[in-house]
Amino acid sequence: MSTTGAPTLEMLWESDDPAGVLLTRFGLTDGRTARDWVATALSRHWGIEVSDCRRIVMSDHNALAWLTTTSGELVAKWSVAPPRFARLSELAELTVWLGERGAPVSAPILTLDGSAHVESGGALLMLQRLIEGEPLEVTNPDQIRAAGASLARLHGELARYPHAGRLLQHSPTPGSSLPARVTSWLDEKPRHVPSPLLTSMRRLLGTAPSEPMPTQLLHGDFRAANILCAGPRVLAIIDFEEASFDHPIAELARSAVMLGTKFRNWGPVSSGVRAALLAGYESERPLSAAESRWWDILVGWYSLTMVPPDHDPTGWLAAAAEHLERVAPGRAT
Repeated sequence: MSTTGAPTLEMLWESDDPAGVLLTRFGLTDGRTARDWVATALSRHWGIEVSDCRRIVMSDHNALAWLTTTSGELVAKWSVAPPRFARLSELAELTVWLGERGAPVSAPILTLDGSAHVESGGALLMLQRLIEGEPLEVTNPDQIRAAGASLARLHGELARYPHAGRLLQHSPTPGSSLPARVTSWLDEKPRHVPSPLLTSMRRLLGTAPSEPMPTQLLHGDFRAANILCAGPRVLAIIDFEEASFDHPIAELARSAVMLGTKFRNWGPVSSGVRAALLAGYESERPLSAAESRWWDILVGWYSLTMVPPDHDPTGWLAAAAEHLERVAPGRAT
């Protein structure tokens, strides 16, 4: 293996020293050692030779390495958290299945023996092709509508996944009904949220429909950082690690609120952006009457839950108040 130098080491979320994290969490002394470990694994299990490793990004006990190889530009992803291995293995199988059905995902490249992952040396390793796209921009209406349509199609595929029961054993579930979840949060009376907004939210919740809604497997983290686009097209929906089981409308509403979030300095999107995402979704899967009512309620609730307890530089409180005033005039002031 010939390289141009040691890879750059970075942290995705945390402020910890990446070199220290590489050693203490991953047991690798430096970037070159990590590069060589990945290269050896790819050669042995995939028959792929690495010519360069440019960058390694870490988060918690997960790492990503960007590679130039004999099979093109690839991304190796590994975890050193054994309690998560069963779930990660199931998620790898899920993305393989979605890829085979033509869904826009970055499916794992199968090993020489046909597996979606390798467990070796206390790590679970997967390999994917690099998607040459950029995270969704909430200033691009075409991308937003395409994202909504893509989410609806993804929900359709996930509802048909034949091994959902296996994944359910290793996945979070809501544990309570939508009214109970919202009520529980309101009962905590978060002091940083003005009481008129809490009152408005409680009144809005009182209009919730009573009929049950479907629960199914969902992506779990559908937002700009995980939606790779080129022009008006969605190239791939990535990072299924937060996949969970809930109501599709809950994911749609939460995604609308969180759509603009990438890595840092999260902020709300406009009502127009949320409407464009909803329109794109309904172009593929129209909401039921009950889901349409829950849309207004859940967008309000998720917006309120994002209001920070101290400084609010990006305006979450104003965004929540604007939404509640629009869907329940006169109640949010």
